[in-house]
This record gives sequence, structure tokens and C-alpha cells, in this order.
Amino acid sequence: MFRTIALWVILGLMTPPALSDNLAARVSQVLDATPLIDGHNDLPWQFKRRTNNQLTGLDISQNLTLIEPSLHTDIPRLRTGMVGGLFWSVYVPIREYGGSPLAVQQVIEQIDLVKRLVARYPDDFALAMTAADVRQIHGNGQIASLIGIEGGHAIHNSLATLRQLYNLGARYMTLTHSKGLLWADSATDKAHHGGLTSFGEAVVKEMNRLGMLVDLSHVSMDTMRDALEVSKAPVIFSHSSAFTVTQHPRNVPDDVLRQVTVNRGVVMVNYLTSYISEPMRKYRLDYEAKRDGLTGSESEIAEEMRVWVEARPAPEVTLYDVADHIDHMVNIAGIDHVGLGADYDGMPPGPVGLEDVSTYPALLKELLIRGYSDKDIAKIAGENILRVMAEAEAVAASLQSLHSPAEIQFTPPESSIEQAN
Repeated sequence: MFRTIALWVILGLMTPPALSDNLAARVSQVLDATPLIDGHNDLPWQFKRRTNNQLTGLDISQNLTLIEPSLHTDIPRLRTGMVGGLFWSVYVPIREYGGSPLAVQQVIEQIDLVKRLVARYPDDFALAMTAADVRQIHGNGQIASLIGIEGGHAIHNSLATLRQLYNLGARYMTLTHSKGLLWADSATDKAHHGGLTSFGEAVVKEMNRLGMLVDLSHVSMDTMRDALEVSKAPVIFSHSSAFTVTQHPRNVPDDVLRQVTVNRGVVMVNYLTSYISEPMRKYRLDYEAKRDGLTGSESEIAEEMRVWVEARPAPEVTLYDVADHIDHMVNIAGIDHVGLGADYDGMPPGPVGLEDVSTYPALLKELLIRGYSDKDIAKIAGENILRVMAEAEAVAASLQSLHSPAEIQFTPPESSIEQAN
């Protein structure tokens, strides 16, 4: 009950006007000076899924709350949320261990979609390639649009493909997605290598040389540790939370958080409810076990699950759960190593109080109430990821003066072929 009352306070429903106005003014002042940057937004996949990448099929210049209530992102709500920049995720599915060569074409099509999206709304979006671009675009009153590849299956075991995707504008790559690769283990698949193979290490090194951020969301904990040992540039977790708070394998354990501090990287907190609430994580496991044990037609299974859910309502998850993850990550890694990576339009309904991209200020207000300073929330909102980007660019400039593009060819590990079979 007390959390519900406190949430009303954050949302301004019970807040004394002077306090509410003061919090809003502080957040607004911070975000005028510092672009709020979300590390991971899946709207491009929604275009692929809903309209087959046809921009005319979904007009995001209007508020889509009533038209497409399951969508989290449109321009009016981005403006309400005072968003200064975001990484559009160019995600393509991976169906099986190792991936498919079709992913290369598919990810290029998603990059093309992002560029067409930015060009369609030039008053609101501008494409960014560097940290300096983001600051300039924010200063111009636009939303900086960056491109992040979600899943190393998009390069299909080719450093040449990696380089060309960088040339097309990709500025980070998540090493794996939900399935493992022939060179890296995923958090949500069985371990094939115990982390990175030698080719996986070569991928990380070539990303460093290019200036492409190494994203460790979705990878196994061993892959996290291996990549942090290998990378000469700061890494990111574009949309991950704290394992100690919610024990989902997608989250980041404390020893890795400490490695991130040494590496000077950033972990961008995810809002997906089963990643940020331990009761919800356990509820989802029970739900999936029940569903997987059912037989019958799709409609019969759906009806049984409806009855099951009605008898067992899901636990409430709120913006406080996200703030708790931020508190933990700041306590372990430090204030310079935490950011925001909500995963909007790549997840089911978000937490209460963080339902869509209009709600970022609510979370920052909660952090102010918890005692964070204006400088602190500026770091979490955008300064930390901008520092990481700038440092990765500097590392790349140094490495390019020393090393030519790597000519390493991929050879499948024999143990991986045996396990795949």
C-alpha cells in the first residue's frame, strides 16, 4: 500500500504542488543540458512485424495510445518523455543455435528501415554516429537516432560483414541474442563454449578497432567475463538489470558489475517486469510450466491459461522496482556506470509508472526523492553512455593507427559442431 501511495506522489497525484513543481523543474533543467539516451528501443521490429517495414503503415507522428495501445513509442510521447536520443535496435530473430546467413540481409533491411524512419520525420529525428553528433542533435532540438544490432548472428561469423555493418551506421552489437553462436554463449541457451571462443575474442577486438560498442546484454555470464577481459574499450549492457536483485540469467551479477567499473563501461537498466521483479520472475516460470504442460487446441490452451491467470493474478511491478535495480548497480559499480535501456516495444506491458516512452521523468523524479543529485541523474540519463561512446571512439582511433582490419577467418570449433548435432 505504501508503495502505491508513493507512486501517486511521483506521478503528481498526491504531491504538494511546490514539491511536484520543484522535481519537474529539476528534471527538465537536467534534460535540457544532457540528452536522455535510451540504450535499446525495439520500434523497428514493430514495423517489421506489423507492416513488413512499410513506413506508411504506422504513423508515429501521432500519439498511438488509443490507435495501437500495445505500442510504447511515438513522437509525441518521446517529446513528453524529454528523450534526447536512443539506440534503435535492428533486431532479427535467431531460431536455432548458430544462426542463419539470412540474418545478414535481414539486419541490413532493418538498418535501412531506421534510416528511412529518420528521414521521414526530419523535424524530430537526426542520425547520429558519434557522441559529438548526439550532443549537437540534442542542441538542435531533435532526437539523436543511433543504431544498435541486437545479436551477433547478424554478422554470420564474418569480420568483413561486421565492418560493413559498422560502415552502414551500426554503433553497437549485442554479441548474442536468445540462442548461442558458434563463437559465444547466450544467457538463455545451454553453454557450448564456456564463454567466448578465440573467434569471439577476435570479434570483440575488431569491434574495438572499429569503434563499435561491445554490448553484453543477452550473453552468458562467462561470455560477459571473457569479453570484459578482452575489450580495450568500455563495454555496455544496452538493456540489463542486476542479478542480485532479480535472479534472471539475463541480468548482471555483482562480480561483473565490479569488472564494468574497472572497464569504465555502463549497464543500462532494463524495465522488462520479469527481469526487475523476483516475484514476477517466479510467476513467469510457473506460468510457462503450466502452459507447457497443457495439451489440446490453441483455443483450449488459451482458455485454460485465462482461468489460471484469473485465479493467480500476476504480482504488481512498478517503477520502484526499476529504481531498486539502479540503487544496487550504483552501490556496486558506482554512479558513473549506470544508464537507461528500457526495452520499449520489445517487451510486454511495462511496470506501473513506466508504461511507455513518456515516463522517463517519473523515474528520474523518484531518484531525486531517494537522494540522488541533479548531477547524478544527468549521468544516469545520458552522460555515462556519452562518455563510454567518446572513450570507445578514442580507443578506435588509437587502434586504427596500429592495426589493419583483421583477416581472421572463422573455423567452427569441433566441440560446437558435436554439441549442435
